[in-house]
Amino acid sequence: MAILMVPLVPPVLVIAVHVLVASMLEIARLIVDSSWVPHHPVIFLFNGAEELFMLGSHGFMKTHKWHDMIGAFINVEASGTGGPDLVCQSGPSSWPSNIYAEAAIYPMATSAAQDVFPIIPGDTDYRIFSEDYGSIPGLDIIFLLGGYFYHTSYDTVEQLLPGSIQARGENLFSIIKAFTDSSKLQNRYQTNYSEVRASLFNEERAIFFDYLSWFMIFYSKRVAKILHSVPIFLFFVMSFTRGWSNSCVATLCDFVKGFLFHAVGIILAVIVPVAFSLLRLPFSSQTMNWFAHPFLAFIMFIPCALVGLIIPRIIWKCFPLSQDAAIVKRSKEALSDEARFWGAFAFYAVLTLAYLVAGLSGGFVTFVASACMLPSWISYCLSVKSFGRRSFRSTIFYLLPLVPCLAYAVYFGGFLAQFLIEKMGMMGSLPLPYGHYVPDIIVAAIIGLVTGWSVGPIMPICGHWLARSSIVRFLLHLSVLGLAISSQFFPYSMSAPKRVVFQHTFRTAGSSQITESTYDLSVLDSNSLLFIFKHSPEVAKILNITPEFLFESAPLSERHDWMVIFPVSSLFSNSLKFPAKEDEILKQYEFFPTLTVQNTSSNSEKGQRRVHLELYLGSLEEIWVAVLNITGPLSSWSFADNVLPGTETYGGGPQSYILRLSGPSEGNWSFWLEASSSEALRVDLSVLDQKLVGPAKTLKNAFPNWVDVVGYSNFLSTYTL
Repeated sequence: MAILMVPLVPPVLVIAVHVLVASMLEIARLIVDSSWVPHHPVIFLFNGAEELFMLGSHGFMKTHKWHDMIGAFINVEASGTGGPDLVCQSGPSSWPSNIYAEAAIYPMATSAAQDVFPIIPGDTDYRIFSEDYGSIPGLDIIFLLGGYFYHTSYDTVEQLLPGSIQARGENLFSIIKAFTDSSKLQNRYQTNYSEVRASLFNEERAIFFDYLSWFMIFYSKRVAKILHSVPIFLFFVMSFTRGWSNSCVATLCDFVKGFLFHAVGIILAVIVPVAFSLLRLPFSSQTMNWFAHPFLAFIMFIPCALVGLIIPRIIWKCFPLSQDAAIVKRSKEALSDEARFWGAFAFYAVLTLAYLVAGLSGGFVTFVASACMLPSWISYCLSVKSFGRRSFRSTIFYLLPLVPCLAYAVYFGGFLAQFLIEKMGMMGSLPLPYGHYVPDIIVAAIIGLVTGWSVGPIMPICGHWLARSSIVRFLLHLSVLGLAISSQFFPYSMSAPKRVVFQHTFRTAGSSQITESTYDLSVLDSNSLLFIFKHSPEVAKILNITPEFLFESAPLSERHDWMVIFPVSSLFSNSLKFPAKEDEILKQYEFFPTLTVQNTSSNSEKGQRRVHLELYLGSLEEIWVAVLNITGPLSSWSFADNVLPGTETYGGGPQSYILRLSGPSEGNWSFWLEASSSEALRVDLSVLDQKLVGPAKTLKNAFPNWVDVVGYSNFLSTYTL
């Protein structure tokens, strides 16, 4: 029976991975050794060259004989050394996320990630499978935490967060079973493929999220259109029913005032921490003190975010009612509480509706807040009859139904803040002087936003407790204390290293001549190279950095000097270069990379000419990549099925085409470039050799252990064709 259900050409499930190879091998062993037999074949695809724009997965989808047999895929990624296993992308239909929701043992997924992932400067093999080739249904799963060690020399087995690999393995094994058992797993060779795929693609991506990694909540976009419209509908219903016997306009006006008060509070919860961060930095010689000690960020910014949140309550202690309490025969306190509550409720309802209208998937975040506020309000109104409006017991009755919402906000927001703090070490160095402030501003704003989101729902009723002068003073003192304490902490450690890129640059002419040799240095966060020189005396000594050294007068390393690691080099600014000797490299290598013209052919009718070239990589020993930056009237080339990519504007220069050739080659690369006119083509060749020799190796080893140095040699040459 099972055999009859297997098609003649069965669909397969692909597990794509370029990291965490050990866990994939263990899952493969478990499948083989267990009694379970998959209903469909499972491919474990170990991709190389993912960092070179997904060359491994691209090669599989373009050239492998199995590429048409894939029915679904799971792409396994890591942005750190462990922690929760987050589904950050799912699609193109709701089927993959539904499979995950049903099968994951330790679920962590949020459809909100799909709203922000496209604008993050990063990419995964998910795009190759799900978007570029075949629109195959699948999941993109990443390790969320441990980003301090991501792509550093400290990324070792010892740094794995305990339990992460086990949890990922159990999750994946269960998900693989669910995918292979699903009747929707189809490939293009099956007779009902078109019908099944059409039904899948008629389904929009679903709304899904986990609750504290205990269970998944999953519903379709169709359900979301109804469900996420309910809060705003309730708001208007309450506005008119509460004012039915008196003035609907006055009631609605009070509710709108409550909305504005709550919105201002949330905005101030972001602005006040940002202001505190800006006030601190002029008195500190360094930024990012919280980087190696995330608790400092929470100590500094949560109290002042709470102050911002309650500022409207402090300024307007008496709510400016539009309703006349005598006419409606209710107390001013009751009308004020009602206006504040329904105003806050409307704030989350409007945001939920905005997400829905924009077609985004993160509306559940504000929907959960508004949904939990309703039972809290009912509980509060019932308790007021027994305990009074300003009773502590009534406040507790309001808080209790909000506990699930508060727990989720702290859970989700805490992971978001920690993830962001860890990533600040590789966000890039922005131009001075304003770039110095950016990381603190971003972290302060995110913590303020998370604090506003977490505490916001309790403010309508609990605000009068928090707005007491003694509590406000305590929060301000705590903020100032946090700012003072943070200045005593060093930003980095071996557990949270600073990232430095060290490039030994050689400009060559021909295959055996060096015209210039320099040490080029750059950093990946807002503490500039001056910070390194100050705290690394051995490095400063080797580079002849004196106390009188001025950044403004130092020779800058231009962005085009870093072409070999483009687009990572777009994160650099304020890079410096220092003169270096080339003696050791001449002893190490006899020949250097060079580009030679083999022949040129012209088409006089079309005005085209084709230049045949040969790339010789010299005697370099550890080549990682060769990059060609081509400027001029390029109309075609012999790569990528003769299709040119989009142009780049690199280092402030003209539009150009960038070509990457991965790894070493036993022979020379032969290819051609075609120009649409007689205008010259310019080719800048840059070859990355992972080997450092002599003084360059000594310089790299001179950096302290709280610095992670990516060091390599770069051979640059320029040709006019």
